[in-house]
Amino acid sequence: MADSLRLRAEERVERKIKFYKNLQAYIVVNAFLAVINWLFTPEFWWVAFPLFFWGIGVFKDFLMAYVFVDKFSEDYRERKIQEEMEKLGN
Repeated sequence: MADSLRLRAEERVERKIKFYKNLQAYIVVNAFLAVINWLFTPEFWWVAFPLFFWGIGVFKDFLMAYVFVDKFSEDYRERKIQEEMEKLGN
């Protein structure tokens, strides 16, 4: 039981670390791109495209780390497999 709890805690921490690393890269890179955009092509804000599409990925990482914490874990997968096996058995 303690091993299972530790594994779940490690998975949660890894998801949170992944989110924060992605968020940090998102902010730094897009700030740099915004400055380049502002200096060289201020008439067309192409920087909105990476902001938007990369932002979707950052938002997904946030959801996986803080909202759907245990929804997609191995325990969840195993429970769903058992439920489907029970349905098929009836």
